[in-house]
Amino acid sequence: MSGAITQPLGRKRAMQLVNIPFLTAWLLFHFSEEPWQIFLALSITGVSGGLLEAPVLTYVAEITQPHLRGILSSTSSMAVMLGILSQFLLGALLRWRTIVLINCAVPILSFVLLIFVPETPIWLISKKKFDEARKSIAWLRGWVPVQNVENEFQELCKQRLQEETRHVKSELTEDLTNKMDGTKKPSNIENLKLYSTKQFLWPYFVVSLVFFLSHFNGNTTLQIYAIKIFSTLKTPIDKYYATVILGIVQFLGCIICVVFVNILGKRTINFISLLGSGICFIVVATYAYFIDVKYFEDTVKINGTSNATHESTFNEVPIQDFRWIPVTFLVASAFLSYVGIKILPWILTGEVYFSKVRATASGISGGTGYIFSFLANKIFLSMVSCFTLPGVFWFYGTVSVVGTILLYFLLPETEGKSLFEITEHFAGRNNLTNSVRRKKIQHSSGKNNEAFEPDIHNGHVESRL
Repeated sequence: MSGAITQPLGRKRAMQLVNIPFLTAWLLFHFSEEPWQIFLALSITGVSGGLLEAPVLTYVAEITQPHLRGILSSTSSMAVMLGILSQFLLGALLRWRTIVLINCAVPILSFVLLIFVPETPIWLISKKKFDEARKSIAWLRGWVPVQNVENEFQELCKQRLQEETRHVKSELTEDLTNKMDGTKKPSNIENLKLYSTKQFLWPYFVVSLVFFLSHFNGNTTLQIYAIKIFSTLKTPIDKYYATVILGIVQFLGCIICVVFVNILGKRTINFISLLGSGICFIVVATYAYFIDVKYFEDTVKINGTSNATHESTFNEVPIQDFRWIPVTFLVASAFLSYVGIKILPWILTGEVYFSKVRATASGISGGTGYIFSFLANKIFLSMVSCFTLPGVFWFYGTVSVVGTILLYFLLPETEGKSLFEITEHFAGRNNLTNSVRRKKIQHSSGKNNEAFEPDIHNGHVESRL
């Protein structure tokens, strides 16, 4: 639903309005007296979180310059991890009702701060609000004079016109065909046809593949079942401390992604992330196999024997001194995942779709990601029952290795490229190179920042968006 409300309302207004149900949910948590009120509050936060996907992803993609888009897009995932860590820390100090009351400040502050930022220039141009679009670009480029952004504004208008022209030509061709057939399709059917074109289907396939890899590389289930996994593998540190360490390294991984995505590019950093996390799970799977840990002790009997028999067998294994292996490599896999593959699909979602469908397509992609997340967690215990814990971890490792190979051939390098270039690539009208386009940063104040530097590429000027 997030894309459906984002396109007509605008990215900024949609982000503001979604804070209202968030605030309602936190207040309901605080004043709840019955279990159903807790479940209702959880449902509201779930829906609100989903509604937030399209406007945030689209807004960040449409306001940032190419050399900053990867950095700023990855900060959204870093903010999520920071939020989770804050709840862990507050949970150790305060009662939960006090914590949710403190959390009420977040949507209120967010709503107020969003008043002071502009709508995206691309959305304003699509609504023919040209003066507001100029002011938006000038504000976003460091509060420069409006006349300094005229070149960028004209380029954005030119790109929008090219998209509109192609759409009109397509409609005229369709109308001519309909007249010859004696039929006329309604306008909503025409809009739906935008989602049957290569320009939508190809990037949607790539984003869906990356979402699948991010959830079936093992770390989605590790985050949910960490205590059970660490307990079963008899890690040498407290299982609850281990989960806190997981949260910390995931946050650190996000920071590393923010710092290095502009240097290494999205392709390289995600190859490192996906392949590295896959190797970690293969190592843990092999360790669990050699110490004969097949199932979770508290739920399944092993080969008809009791859990106690299984535990005694474990204690007789001579390699028990190597119990640091699973916790080390599982924590490493969590760190490596958040360096890249956990964040990549959210970055791509805001980049790869053309402007006419960007908001709705971002919502569809986010929904697809949540479906994969649900499936990964839902079938995990069943997979362990069928394939054993080592078998499932080997599966995760295999998915990561095969996924790295697939992304090598399917994922173009979008770092430093304009939105127009990226969408033209997925439409089949040009090909992106796999090199990172870097911009030499010039230190200047917002007052004399010219905002738009001509970037000659393939014989024409590209907007810095």
